[in-house]
Parts: sequence; structure tokens; C-alpha cells
Amino acid sequence: MTSNNQNNTNAPAFPGPDPYEPLKDLPAFELSSPDIQDGSLIGEKFRAPSNVSPQLDWKGMPEGTKSIAVTCFDPDAPTASGFWHWAVFNIPATASGLPQGAGNESGDGLPEGAIQLAGDSGMKGHYGANPPAGHAPHRYMYAVHAVDVEKLDVPEDATPTVLGFNLYFHSLARAIITPWWENKD
Repeated sequence: MTSNNQNNTNAPAFPGPDPYEPLKDLPAFELSSPDIQDGSLIGEKFRAPSNVSPQLDWKGMPEGTKSIAVTCFDPDAPTASGFWHWAVFNIPATASGLPQGAGNESGDGLPEGAIQLAGDSGMKGHYGANPPAGHAPHRYMYAVHAVDVEKLDVPEDATPTVLGFNLYFHSLARAIITPWWENKD
């Protein structure tokens, strides 16, 4: 699926806002995954402490796409700024997806030239779903961004927020898959 499906009748109410709503409206492209589905529970494998990144497949990038970025953001974290779980950029435009586990800490499953940032967990790699026990259901927004430059000028020690700021000015299109999970323990 390609959007944040807030109308799924099986999904609970979430405490946070849609972080993409105030950003400029961008066209979407086809984004799919055999591992995660929009509006569905995220599997245990993709939760902390396993931290396995899901397979993501995309096609139909707009003309002018010169690179790709992938992010995962939890807007429902009990903070004023949400929680970044994953941020990768400078993926070559020739890529049509990322395999399951590509976001490991070494980044050896990523295409050559891709840069993976440390997220809010402090880990440089995909940090799995991990809402605080008893807090609320949380969304995990896996966004793929079609970027208009081959290389974003973002330092390797930057935060995902800095990447997000740069993506605002360089994204041609965006597609999102949003699974969720609630830690009731």
C-alpha cells in the first residue's frame, strides 16, 4: 500500500498526529512489502530486540528521481518529537527495494553508497518497534522518498530530523506503509 491508512477499522486510535500532514502534498508511487502491511500488526521479527528491517519493494518512481531515502518514524512515542527508528539515504535511483535485514547495524545489506544514520535509540541501523509497556498503540511509518539529487549533503553523524528537513526540499514523491503495535505487558 502507499498511504497511511487511518481509516482501517481493525486499527486502534493512535495518540499522535500524522507527521506528514503538515508537509507539502507529494504524489505517491507503488510501495509494497511481504513483511509489513498498512494498518496491520507488525510481526515480532520486526520489533526490538530483533530489530530486523522489513523488505520494502517500490516501483513507479517519478521522472527526475536521482536517489532514494527510507525512514521509519513513530509519531506516537511519548515525546514532543516522536521517535526515529531508521533513516537511510543516498540509495541509488536504480534500486527497486531493500531486502529484509538490510538495515542491520553494519549496513552491509544496503546498496553501495547508501548512508544509514543513528536513530533516536542511538543505534545506527533499524531499531524495531518498541512502544513503552501500557502506553498506547504506536504506528511505525515506513516512508520511501524519491529524491531529486544523487547525493543529499547530510553528514553521516546527522540526526534523522536533519535528513527529514533536507527531504522536505528534495522529495519528488513519497509512499508510506504503516503497521502498528501495542505493548500491553
